[in-house]
Amino acid sequence: MYYNVINAWAFWYLFHSFQNPLPWAACPLNSNHTGYIEECEKASSTQYFWYRKTLNISPSIEENGSIQWEQAMCLILAWLTVYLCILRGTESTGKVVYLTASLPYLVLIIYLIKALTLHGAVNGLVYMFTPKLEQLANPKAWINAATQIFFSLGLGFGSLIAFASYNEPNNNCEKHAIIVSLINSTTSVFASIVTFSIYGFKATFNYENCLNKAMLLLTNAFDLEEGFLTADNLNHMKEQLMATHPNEYVELLPQIKNCSLEAELDTAVQGTGLAFIVYSEAIKNMEVSQLYSVLYFFMLLMLGIGSMLGNTAAILTPLTDSKFLSTHLPKEVISGIVCFINCIVGLTFTMEAGNYWFDIFNDYAATLSLLLIVLVEIIAVCYVYGLRRFEKDLHLMIGHKLSWYWKIMWAFASPLLIISLFIFYITDYILTGTLQYQAWDATQGHLVTKDYPSYALAVIGLLVASSTMCIPLGALAIFIKRRLKREHRSTVA
Repeated sequence: MYYNVINAWAFWYLFHSFQNPLPWAACPLNSNHTGYIEECEKASSTQYFWYRKTLNISPSIEENGSIQWEQAMCLILAWLTVYLCILRGTESTGKVVYLTASLPYLVLIIYLIKALTLHGAVNGLVYMFTPKLEQLANPKAWINAATQIFFSLGLGFGSLIAFASYNEPNNNCEKHAIIVSLINSTTSVFASIVTFSIYGFKATFNYENCLNKAMLLLTNAFDLEEGFLTADNLNHMKEQLMATHPNEYVELLPQIKNCSLEAELDTAVQGTGLAFIVYSEAIKNMEVSQLYSVLYFFMLLMLGIGSMLGNTAAILTPLTDSKFLSTHLPKEVISGIVCFINCIVGLTFTMEAGNYWFDIFNDYAATLSLLLIVLVEIIAVCYVYGLRRFEKDLHLMIGHKLSWYWKIMWAFASPLLIISLFIFYITDYILTGTLQYQAWDATQGHLVTKDYPSYALAVIGLLVASSTMCIPLGALAIFIKRRLKREHRSTVA
């Protein structure tokens, strides 16, 4: 329901990428044309374009506002694109995935060449590869890492099972599992190098811009010789000016920001903020910014559509395989109904408070529930169906016996790791206390922390329950069904 909103935003930014200059390159003028809009000045041009022009976000989740029709049209376009890709069923969807999976690599290679030549890229790479051992004691870091792996590999969503159901019986799934895992991890590191190179460029640009403003301010205020202040002697000169001209320096102090490259690099952003604010801010400072903007948001769109095809395949495969539905409705109609319902519900995320609801779905719909679902899958295969029976099935498929490594990973290591992550998650939830969210404060031009209202907490609980309750409810339904069959047989006998 919610994931395709990212594709809607990608379409929105892609369409605006053809403008010269880019619409997020500078703050717009106010109504009197005497200066810039106050909200944009307090934030930044990229933040203003994201929070005001794109989302037109409300001050809190409690103020729903109206549907933003530009975003709604982009969402309809995103769902129409997905529908056209899945129109012929899961078999044809696999062919579309070849395109949506390969094109981003081409764009990433182009971006890698550009990113490594950017000023300050090395600062980002040093920051990326410098380990922070204190983060190993942070449960949130492990939860985020596990969630990332689950999302990137598609574990627990059903999409892998849906696509695999069309494989040949003698498919070498062991080889493919290793290849997919290696490609996934390599791609993550590759994409991270590109991201942190651009992130280093952005941080260095902001840091040097901060230094230049401070040097210009001090040069004008104390009538210093032009070029006298440099990045190397700035801190020393600050101390000297404070000692020799204390009154003048104190008056000027509120306007002088503490410039720190480390602080700029530490302002880590993730999710939509990284995709639509940090990258767009870096792109606007590149040469031929329109070209790199089109390439980036086209890549983002391809990745988003690829993910959506997997998500929809997980839903459509059991529906189209159902004898009851397939005899009454063709595949195209079933796919159309699923896309239409999701599109209508997804319009909720195009309201002024839609981004807050998007964050709820993104943070809670597939975190704790994913851990539980994958844990149940492992227990079901290893301990209910039986590891020996599963091993025989794989032997029949791949033609040779599995090594001890796989058995240890499935039977012991994986369940233990997931249970540990589950404990981390619950511990983090208890320590956090009341769940909070980041709301946009237009008067201050930055995000502020607020508590979720009671009905939002109820939705969070419902989201977690809805994706996990199908397991015990399904087990109960099968138990009742078998019980009724036994009673029917005994009655007949």
